[in-house]
Amino acid sequence: MARIALSTASLRFFGHELDPDDLTRRLAGTPTKSAQKGDIRTGQSDRQYIEKTGSWRLKASDAKPGDLNAQIQGIFASLTPDLSVWLELSARFRADIFCGLFMDERNEGLEITPETLRAMGERGVTLSLDIYDPAEG
Repeated sequence: MARIALSTASLRFFGHELDPDDLTRRLAGTPTKSAQKGDIRTGQSDRQYIEKTGSWRLKASDAKPGDLNAQIQGIFASLTPDLSVWLELSARFRADIFCGLFMDERNEGLEITPETLRAMGERGVTLSLDIYDPAEG
């Protein structure tokens, strides 16, 4: 089995009462992108949208070939190690690591180590995967 060609990973928090500045302070790290419910953003076609919920996102650098373990561990290493903060935030807001897995050929794969899974579980963070078949490109 070949290794996944490319992986992306982002830590995401969502919630109606989410205050991005508060998460930034509590997690001790700066998001790649954030919004408060009701904020206005401009889409790619200059159309304006009102944010329906608050969000806080931190994107890891893309990995080619894919390496979710390094990406997820890198995200966690850049933020507070205080698990009580993580557990309180993941109880109040929807928290996940959203990953994209992009294949160049059929039957590519990867492994997620027990250390990475433990780190996610200790923080109350769900793993979300989108997998892209090479025929889709």
